[in-house]
Amino acid sequence: MDSLITAAGLALASGDPLGALDRVALREDAPALALRGIAMAQLGDLDRANALLRRAARAFGPREAVARARCVVAEAEIALVSRDLGWPAKALDAARATLEKHGDRLNAAHAGHLKVRRLLLIGRLDEAEQVLAGLDPAPLPPASRAAHELAVAGIAMRRLRTKPARKALEWARQAAREAGIAGLMAEVDSAFLALEMPAARLIADGEERPLLLEEVEELRASPALVVDAFHHAVRRQDISVSLATRPVLFALARALAEAWPADVPRAGLIARAFGGRHADESHRARLRVEIGRLRAELDGLAGINATKRGFALVLRQSGKVAVLARPIEERHAGVLAFLADGESWSSSALALALGTGQRSVQRALEQLAEAGKAQSFGHGRARRWMTPAVAGFTTTLLLPAPWLNG
Repeated sequence: MDSLITAAGLALASGDPLGALDRVALREDAPALALRGIAMAQLGDLDRANALLRRAARAFGPREAVARARCVVAEAEIALVSRDLGWPAKALDAARATLEKHGDRLNAAHAGHLKVRRLLLIGRLDEAEQVLAGLDPAPLPPASRAAHELAVAGIAMRRLRTKPARKALEWARQAAREAGIAGLMAEVDSAFLALEMPAARLIADGEERPLLLEEVEELRASPALVVDAFHHAVRRQDISVSLATRPVLFALARALAEAWPADVPRAGLIARAFGGRHADESHRARLRVEIGRLRAELDGLAGINATKRGFALVLRQSGKVAVLARPIEERHAGVLAFLADGESWSSSALALALGTGQRSVQRALEQLAEAGKAQSFGHGRARRWMTPAVAGFTTTLLLPAPWLNG
């Protein structure tokens, strides 16, 4: 490897893409093309970066399997930042296997961290933990150790384990400072901010207040009966009753929980559950049926008593009742939550992350655009959606890929 390629690689590893380009901008050989591609990715020109990396992969000879694998890893990182979640994950797995086979543990670990980040985005936490458990951060350079700890923190936050998350972020901050990469330090700071910003709303005793992630964890561990509007479930510590496929029952449970210990008039329950403005005998008959079904679902957790004017929730054990609601509630809150990370998303990637149909996501995006809450650019398959970033959400930054090992 000649001195200019080495110098350009060092510049990229330190977060200096312009310095790297100064050394290889006019060269057309395969290593220079690959380094130019990574530099353009760090500068935000992702389309040009992809084109350069593909040219580099084609330019490397058949004996340069490691170099081609590194190009695949770099393409995978660009796909992740571009929220192209449909990018072939098997290609990343194959590249990682090639790197491990040839002793390039640094880039193999980088590929593993990219896989973990993708799995986190689509909510596959068990798989993400399994991949992460096979990665040893000890021998890695500071930037890669920071990426590892960010992944650890991301899983911990999604598992509602705030103490391990905070500890991992402290390690990530230390490693990012050692690396001296401004973008990496900004990502760690943004992740810390997510621990200090409201993650949910608590509705209890006729009042409402925001909750930090740590407070959500404490609520879930408490003996309170919690009606969870995030997962459409009713919980008490380790006992959980899912109503995700029973929207009418969940609407009734939430209405009763918000009013507890008071009752809710029948007309109010009918309006919440069925959308009926005027309660007639058919509505009241249906309400009795659905209340009976909800009683059966909550058996062992709570009871439902009839009152003169309606129904009331009754606890089987001492404690309180609370509703855990999203910070912002509207019809397409799930789509907005993903768009809030500041990156651009395709409708297909959003559908994959949300576990729903692409057409449903497209309709949601169109309605959000009409309301001025989302905007798109591009056409056809290149169309992407985004919204201004919301404080408290981590923005995933493109970390410099390590190219000098091996």
